[in-house]
Amino acid sequence: MPSRPPQLAHLEYLGDATQFAPQIQALIPKCTLLENFSSAEVNLLARFMHVYRAEDGMEVLREGDGGDFMLILIDGKVDVHKRDRWNTPQLLATVEAGRSLGEMSMIDGERRFATCTAVGRVLIAVLDREALARIIVEQSLLGAKILMELVLMLSQRLRATSQRLLSVLNEHPADGSATHLL
Repeated sequence: MPSRPPQLAHLEYLGDATQFAPQIQALIPKCTLLENFSSAEVNLLARFMHVYRAEDGMEVLREGDGGDFMLILIDGKVDVHKRDRWNTPQLLATVEAGRSLGEMSMIDGERRFATCTAVGRVLIAVLDREALARIIVEQSLLGAKILMELVLMLSQRLRATSQRLLSVLNEHPADGSATHLL
């Protein structure tokens, strides 16, 4: 059974994700992480996850917190904020059901990059690093598939971020020397 992250203690714990497997399966067409999974693979994955409910305005991830887990938004919306240099939260995005968040911290154990706040009531499925390690050992094909999907997803996000950075640099070149970073 997966452990329950202390950073989520303020959320309502709803149990393991097996009872939510049909809702998670319904996300397959719109969830980048799950888009190549079968219903049977989602059912198996759900055995290693927990589900929580957050009410409107509750933080589900907090910028700067440690964390070795990721989440999949099963239902609802989440605002993603990042603090600017004046420590003012800036809205980066509003994400809907099917989006996964927190993958980088689950993989590398580093602090959270942004704060994610519930917009209305939300349901989240949580997968932690320990559970992922168990999947790799106990269900190696599923583990390999999860890892490959995470690598592909993070690679796509890095490419998109690099493209946006290049666009900004091209619009506002300081001295032209920063373009070598790409």
